[in-house]
Amino acid sequence: MPFDFRRFDIYRKVPKDLTQPTYTGAIISICCCLFILFLFLSELTGFITTEVVNELYVDDPDKDSGGKIDVSLNISLPNLHCELVGLDIQDEMGRHEVGHIDNSMKIPLNNGAGCRFEGQFSINKVPGNFHVSTHSATAQPQNPDMTHVIHKLSFGDTLQVQNVHGAFNALGGADRLTSNPLASHDYILKIVPTVYEDKSGKQRYSYQYTVANKEYVAYSHTGRIIPAIWFRYDLSPITVKYTERRQPLYRFITTVCISRDSVTEKTAPRPAGLRGPSHQLPFCDSPHPCVATALVFSSTAPVCLPPPASDGTPIHYLFPHSGPFPQAFQAMLTARGK
Repeated sequence: MPFDFRRFDIYRKVPKDLTQPTYTGAIISICCCLFILFLFLSELTGFITTEVVNELYVDDPDKDSGGKIDVSLNISLPNLHCELVGLDIQDEMGRHEVGHIDNSMKIPLNNGAGCRFEGQFSINKVPGNFHVSTHSATAQPQNPDMTHVIHKLSFGDTLQVQNVHGAFNALGGADRLTSNPLASHDYILKIVPTVYEDKSGKQRYSYQYTVANKEYVAYSHTGRIIPAIWFRYDLSPITVKYTERRQPLYRFITTVCISRDSVTEKTAPRPAGLRGPSHQLPFCDSPHPCVATALVFSSTAPVCLPPPASDGTPIHYLFPHSGPFPQAFQAMLTARGK
């Protein structure tokens, strides 16, 4: 007898004579298909969506920067002439620069009565400050008006990523036009190194910062001190890293298959012969009882009927309460008067 390779089939089909379509089954099938479609679209959306994961660690992420941080400043002083506006930089490494002019420009406002200062410069990775003042002017004004609007103050590379909501320009839009014209302004910044790594592994280095501010009129033993706009900064030892990640393809396929199989397994129809009520039948004395059993259960691997018990206990079989039976089994029932 040749070897039947079909014995390895674990997904054997149920014959059509043991199944019967119903309205309830149709509704359940449609609902299951819609639910499977919903699960598939949900998993597909999660697969194509890039996830941004963040982590914290203690380290200097940009070791190739030479200990420098790039700064971009854009500020408007509507009541101070451009020839009076200057930028000064100081830090704990001994740097003291008055009237920084590299990579900066001054744009007159209000017919020359005001000034917009835009500059890009670098600071050392040590505590320090930079301030906008009249200290570099050849002649100090009597009452310099330091009311201002900060359009931008950022450190490092500019990050414009939709999934990252950080304080990269925390002072952007700060309006001090209604403050005391003769007051100084102190902005205390805590700078946090930030790394953004995309899916290709490319890293960009930026800095977030928190800010606190105060406004005051300063005096000394010689009288009122010339006001200025101070940005005092310090660096945090904690680095924030954002990493783009996408769900692996194998996980997407596995999840879709599990979702589909879970739904179909719970709602899969069972053979009608195994759902009906129990009926009592005597032992079939046919010379081929296995045939009768195979017809009842429509099994591809017939199971022979055991002989009746010695005490006369009948054997029970399950078959449909209503609906067509296999012809051979119906004929057997008719012949036995059942």
